[in-house]
Amino acid sequence: MNYTVRNSRPSDNGQLGDIYLNERRQTFTWVDPGKFSHEDFLAHSQGEIVWVAEAPDGEIAGFMTLWAADDFIHMLYIRKEWQGRGVGTALLTALPEWPRRKYRLKCLINNRNAKTFYAGRGFVVTGSGTSAEGDYEELSFIPG
Repeated sequence: MNYTVRNSRPSDNGQLGDIYLNERRQTFTWVDPGKFSHEDFLAHSQGEIVWVAEAPDGEIAGFMTLWAADDFIHMLYIRKEWQGRGVGTALLTALPEWPRRKYRLKCLINNRNAKTFYAGRGFVVTGSGTSAEGDYEELSFIPG
């Protein structure tokens, strides 16, 4: 399927907040859902580049944020109904100089689907740590 990947617009913020809230509540089942709020998206994406992936009908299927100073992919969230349909890959390929530049991210160890997704796109474990949502691995995409 062909997706349009574009920079987000202020008018997208409501939908992006919905996606961020809903997908975290559905995915991070080991975290109290009350710890997540709709306002988190704007607070957590402050100062980041935000891309959205639109389906052919114009629906926002997912989004990705990048802290550009460190080539750090902070968030990549796909609506449940669009997962497994190429949206995440479309967003990754929108990164500047992908796949010739090193990128990194943190992925919660309990998020097995995300770990599988990133491993399938060439990311490897380069570190680990703990966050409020649980233990994570730092993953890096290192051009070959």
